[in-house]
Amino acid sequence: MSSGCPIELAERLARVSRRPAIELAALAALLACGLVALRPVETFAQDAGPGSLELVDPNVFRACGDPRNLPFSNDKGEGFENKLAELFAAKLGKKLSYTYFPQATGFVRMTLGSYRCDIIMGFPQGDDQAQVTVPYYRTTYALVVKRGSGLEDVATIDDPRLKDKRIGIVAKTPPSTAMALNGLLAKAKSYPLFIDTRADSSAQAMIEDLARGEIDCGILWGPMAGYYASHADPPLVVVPLTRETAGPPMTFRIGMAVRPADQEWKRTLNQLILDNQAEINKLLISYNIPILDEANVPITGETLSKRP
Repeated sequence: MSSGCPIELAERLARVSRRPAIELAALAALLACGLVALRPVETFAQDAGPGSLELVDPNVFRACGDPRNLPFSNDKGEGFENKLAELFAAKLGKKLSYTYFPQATGFVRMTLGSYRCDIIMGFPQGDDQAQVTVPYYRTTYALVVKRGSGLEDVATIDDPRLKDKRIGIVAKTPPSTAMALNGLLAKAKSYPLFIDTRADSSAQAMIEDLARGEIDCGILWGPMAGYYASHADPPLVVVPLTRETAGPPMTFRIGMAVRPADQEWKRTLNQLILDNQAEINKLLISYNIPILDEANVPITGETLSKRP
């Protein structure tokens, strides 16, 4: 499992969120490593279709992932990123292999950067550690509350109803800045960002505390919020924080990461995303991931069924 947001992903989101708004807008318009030395990728290349000159083994879809980071991935192949890798490998007629490494600092360098794999299945736009494909989903941080709490329609962190509430927050994530701006940290319960995902999960701990009444609500990265809230008993309510006007951005576009030089591989993946967006949306929704269109309107199974 992971914290409210995988360590390296949270660092990337925080870094991106601190960039000037005009730079973020430009990045949005364009849309995370090996302990042994490896030979240059060209040494391994074979003539096996688009992107083959950039891939260590062009017959294998070599993905990077965290071994304990649901709902994204795990070493049992149960995450939505695992399922998406299976889909893309099948579409390309390739075998699938995974290189697993905890999503802590250095994840990109120890996986993609060391040619142990060729793609990171989830990576935010606006980070320059790798080259990013077009986005395949857009999501946001979200408030998680109990049904009947009177907080089900809270849409912003500055809502007066949160003033006296005990709010769970993962330290050093973008919402913690917004909470500080609104004077909400005094009664907050902070959960660590830097944890060993093999043993701990700040997201799961937060959801358990909410169920026991030790906190009144929690704020988590959208995919974590949706997944863990749906597995609570009874299920919890997830409110995407899409109306924030102060503090760092809460909403991010997520694509896939490849090495900076892998231009043809990136083009191949871009086309796969565009051709299979409807199936990707259905997969994300099946994991209760809160996904948004460009107008911040939630994309649900019901809205998908109404689309041509």
